[in-house]
Amino acid sequence: MMEQGLGHLRIYTLCAVVLGLVFAYTSADLPMCKGSDYHFEYTECDVLGSRWRVAIPNKAETCTGLPDPVKGTQCTFSCSEGEFLDMQSQQCQKCAAGTFSLGTSIAFEEWDSLPTGFITHGVTTNEGNAFINCSNSTWTPKGEYVASNTDECTATLSYAVSLKKPGALSFEYFYPDSSIYFEFFVQNDQCQSTDSESRWMRISESSWSHYKVELSKGNNVLYWRTTTYALLGGAVKPVLLRNIQVSGVAYTSECFHCKPGTHSSKEGSARCTPCPADTYSNKGATVCHECESDKYAVPGSGSCKPRPACTNSDYFYTHTPCNSEGKTQLMYKWIEPKICSEIIEGAVKLPASGEKQTCPPCNPGFFVTNSSACEPCSNDSYSDGKVCKKCPVGTEAVLGLEYKWWNTMPKNMESSVFHQEFSNSDQRTAWEVAGEYIYTAPGVQDNDYLTLTLNVPGYRAQSLANSEMNELSRITFVFETICTADCRFYFLVGYSKWNNYLVEQWKGRNRKQSYSYLIQSNHTVSFTWTFQRTEEFSMDRNFSTDAAKIYSIHITNVIGGVASQCLRCAVTSDKADSSCVPCPPGHYMVNTTGECEKCPPNTYIRTSQPIGKTACVQCGPNTKRNKAYTACLSDCTFRVQTGGEAVQTYDFSPLSNVTGFTSSPRFTNRGLRYFHHFNLNLCGTESRVPASCVDNVTESGKVVKGYVCQSTVVPSDIRSQSMVSSQPFIIGDSLMGVTTETTLGGISSPAWLFPSLQLPDVIFYYKSSDTTQACKQGRSATVRLRCNPTPNVKDHIMLPSKCSEGTCDGCTFHFLWESQHACPLCTTDHYREIVSACIQGIQRTTYVWQQPLQCYGGESLPTQKVSACVSMDFWLKFGVSIGLIAAVLLASLICYFWKKTRKLQYKYSRLMMSSGGKECELPTADSCAIMEGEDAEDDLMDLTHKSFFTKIKSFSRERTSDGFDSVPLKSSSRHQQDEEEEEEED
Repeated sequence: MMEQGLGHLRIYTLCAVVLGLVFAYTSADLPMCKGSDYHFEYTECDVLGSRWRVAIPNKAETCTGLPDPVKGTQCTFSCSEGEFLDMQSQQCQKCAAGTFSLGTSIAFEEWDSLPTGFITHGVTTNEGNAFINCSNSTWTPKGEYVASNTDECTATLSYAVSLKKPGALSFEYFYPDSSIYFEFFVQNDQCQSTDSESRWMRISESSWSHYKVELSKGNNVLYWRTTTYALLGGAVKPVLLRNIQVSGVAYTSECFHCKPGTHSSKEGSARCTPCPADTYSNKGATVCHECESDKYAVPGSGSCKPRPACTNSDYFYTHTPCNSEGKTQLMYKWIEPKICSEIIEGAVKLPASGEKQTCPPCNPGFFVTNSSACEPCSNDSYSDGKVCKKCPVGTEAVLGLEYKWWNTMPKNMESSVFHQEFSNSDQRTAWEVAGEYIYTAPGVQDNDYLTLTLNVPGYRAQSLANSEMNELSRITFVFETICTADCRFYFLVGYSKWNNYLVEQWKGRNRKQSYSYLIQSNHTVSFTWTFQRTEEFSMDRNFSTDAAKIYSIHITNVIGGVASQCLRCAVTSDKADSSCVPCPPGHYMVNTTGECEKCPPNTYIRTSQPIGKTACVQCGPNTKRNKAYTACLSDCTFRVQTGGEAVQTYDFSPLSNVTGFTSSPRFTNRGLRYFHHFNLNLCGTESRVPASCVDNVTESGKVVKGYVCQSTVVPSDIRSQSMVSSQPFIIGDSLMGVTTETTLGGISSPAWLFPSLQLPDVIFYYKSSDTTQACKQGRSATVRLRCNPTPNVKDHIMLPSKCSEGTCDGCTFHFLWESQHACPLCTTDHYREIVSACIQGIQRTTYVWQQPLQCYGGESLPTQKVSACVSMDFWLKFGVSIGLIAAVLLASLICYFWKKTRKLQYKYSRLMMSSGGKECELPTADSCAIMEGEDAEDDLMDLTHKSFFTKIKSFSRERTSDGFDSVPLKSSSRHQQDEEEEEEED
């Protein structure tokens, strides 16, 4: 039995137990204890580093006369590998054959059940459904390993160990699925855990990964913890653990038997050796036994199985390298290790090998040598797989790697087999060449992972034309899967030797198709294709005919690449390794002449087709091309005229910074909560900071950048650090245009997604060049900016209520951004003036906004104006005064003319009286003179005291020299005229 230092016994307690037994049963009729009735253990070490060996009864009250405690070995005492401590003699002894010991280490290699000291339990996460029972969501022993849960609970496996000296822990794990969050950490005596940054395990590539950590002296509690988030649905692969070993314990008091399928033939073995193929062993074996001729056993087997009859599924074919005659031989081979029998009735025979066939051509960019080998052409040449040709003047070799003929495995590609279960198979080749394609060879087990890896040294300097589109390179491959079971085909990209990121996966049978992946980072150093026939474990080969085929692989812009064609010099071929003189920015190359011509105004260059006038692409509405002529940008301003009104101007500059927002909570089938997190960079010039989304779950640290991106985040209480972000992807990396129209460039933003009766929304349209299996045209996004001038209201970005994930079809995303800064700039048309009454000679003019207010910023509201004025009382008094004066004047005139008329009547009557009553006999005088003061009844006016009206009258008539008024009499002059006419007649 091992000392695990858990503090089970203390010297005083043990002494009390021993003394109690002695005194309690001295008089009892109990037999004397035998060696099988008790075992020895050490007490804990005291401050001097010493301890006691005491005898502990296996069962209480069964015997008497236990041995007395004796002084034990020093606490620093330990045995070497292959030895154990004999507690009777307190000396190290060698382990017998068929057993092993690690000395100061303990190892756990058998997982038929949980070893002593291991504890596992499952709990519901804080974000999960509290009504879900997670008690059965634990780590499960599987014989060769222990497997984690795959449901959405948190499963913990723990083991406590006390080390007498500093030690170490090592274990192997297989962690293939990023849908599981897998962490390992250690707690010490003070319950202090390891740093959160180092506890998250790396994703495994296609084989078991090894992990080792140093342990401190004293108590250490080891924790392995997993939490599953099946966000994308489908089966989740569990985390597997095996070969856990802890060093630093003081001793082991016994040796362990070798498990079935292994053996140790010598004394003092530190470990057991697995049995080779076609042999077996039982537990504690010293030798492996051979199977009978009609039976077989895989390496490490504890028994043999009958050999089945050979079928066509038990062999495969391959091709030899081309010989000097340009011929290759078709070779047939048994799948190793061979488990079938050819002598059983109905068994097939291995077809004869050696059939000669004509070698396929070399791959593009290579040429055939005299020895029929394929060698690459130089950088300034190209080929169709036969002969290298120099590129014409004014052209440039399009360098890359293209594989479409498979006679031999390319030097920069390798294949391997990963066995989930314990296996020592020597099979290393998982993919075999077959002329027109490369295919997966049958594996040892149907659940093996068959991997093909393409390594690249790097990429050529990124051209300026691609800098805005983030296209450094592109890989395209054509594949097909032929399956009768639930096979899986995975495509992964590698960012380092230890990190692979799953890009896409296909299930079941898939017809021949093409897939492309855009490479945006120079850190992408490998590409891996993995095929698994089934996830169900079976030693039988039931689906060995299921296969994946890759017909061609083409990757562009690779260092050390070759060319299959030459094109006219790229428009922006300013790369250091380019041999062409490029056209100036904003120019395209004419197809026929190779000359450079300027693109029309406000256009950018299409990087995928830089030749011909079609290379010039018109920028979308309200956007301008950048200085490099590679993309269209928005300066965050927008002008629009609606309904014949004045032009409205918008300024979105306050919204140009990268803005993050999160969707409403989403829940998995088990009730675990997660969110979709979006980052948005609305607009800006070349110096803008793009939006970025990151994967901080795995070691890949994948980062995508553009205008709009998305990642999946998990609440922080699932992990002990910041919120988890995973599965990032780009939604839009180029700006298509800014307009109030609901459709642009094939992208639609239906009005019913965000109903509104106010100002028309300003819509930004974005598109991504990154295509997926579901979105073959790439993803796209629309961002509606809606005016909300309400003060003190925080900006709010919403997703469509009918498409709560932001997209209704999985490819086009829609967002609504309400903000004050989404309103048009205020102008003089947005406010009106109110003029107050004139109060005490002061009049005030106040300006107020038109309601409802639909502007923000721009023209400020003018301040109140104060001006002098004349009040109504003054004008009333002035009017009354003028009226009174006019009335007096009118009355005076009336009196004057009335009196004048009376005088004329009086004079006329006097004339009539002097004529004797004869109207025709009037005096001959033209006028009559009235002496001043002649008749008091005439009411003569005093001329010396003339009134104002008298003066006016004096100006209107003539006066005589004698002071008389001359009044012409019409009748007198008429009479005189008549007399003169009569005298003339006489």
